[in-house]
Amino acid sequence: MNWTDRRRRFRAVLDGNRCVHPGSVFDPISARIAEDLGFELGMFAGSTASLTVLGAPDLIVLTLSEFAAQCYRVCRAGNIALLVDSDHGYGNALNVKRTVEELETAGVSALTIEDTVLPTPYGATKTTLISIEEGVGKMKAALAGRQDPRLVVAGRTGALRVTGLEDTIARCKAYEATGVDALFLAGASNKEEVEAISKATTIPLFLGGGQNPFADDDWFAAHRVKIVLLGHQPIAAAVQAVYTTMKALRDGTPPSQLTGLPSRELMARVTRADDYREWTREFLSSTAGGD
Repeated sequence: MNWTDRRRRFRAVLDGNRCVHPGSVFDPISARIAEDLGFELGMFAGSTASLTVLGAPDLIVLTLSEFAAQCYRVCRAGNIALLVDSDHGYGNALNVKRTVEELETAGVSALTIEDTVLPTPYGATKTTLISIEEGVGKMKAALAGRQDPRLVVAGRTGALRVTGLEDTIARCKAYEATGVDALFLAGASNKEEVEAISKATTIPLFLGGGQNPFADDDWFAAHRVKIVLLGHQPIAAAVQAVYTTMKALRDGTPPSQLTGLPSRELMARVTRADDYREWTREFLSSTAGGD
């Protein structure tokens, strides 16, 4: 498939003067819904991938091949430009290079590589970070693994909530110097932190999210914050909807009395039923035109 146009559109967000909020997606239908509703970008997180593929919490038990396969399913389903959280790159710097190669092939438009020590080591009681030097090695490996220059590589750091602002700035400056396209700040919670990092760096910033951003989009845009996540409520809502429906059925509610179900029109739209009907007519019908 051709991933070029969506990567160009993602680059346009980085080059623009707005702050964008991606839609959190986790499978082909959720990606189509986000696209149909007008989200410019989709976001596929490691946590939602673990839930979708394994039904497991976000403990880094998902493998690269499982993650890349789900990324491909999401990208293949439509044309939304997809940002993905590729965690620590599934290992050391050599694994990071392989991660970028696989995710680029899967069709993602942008990916993040973080500097958290993952998975959690035996006996650890708090989040720890790799050294700046190891982080720099991972960023260089990520860039070396990239074949399409349109693919966005963002260096992600969780230092704000672990080692503080001074170390965060040092990491951001070191990662920027490797040539990454953007910096992802996990745990940013106030304007002062973001303003300081914005002053110390020159490339676009992404913020991990929360349901209540601490500034408006104009302020973010003025400080080069191009993407702010809003959390991953859609998959949580989907879990609740499935649970509620199954419980109602188990408790004896007749199928005809269930509430909260999608209309036939919505199901047809998100499954692209019209396209399949047209392809069936064109390719399988004996009445379709021919030479």
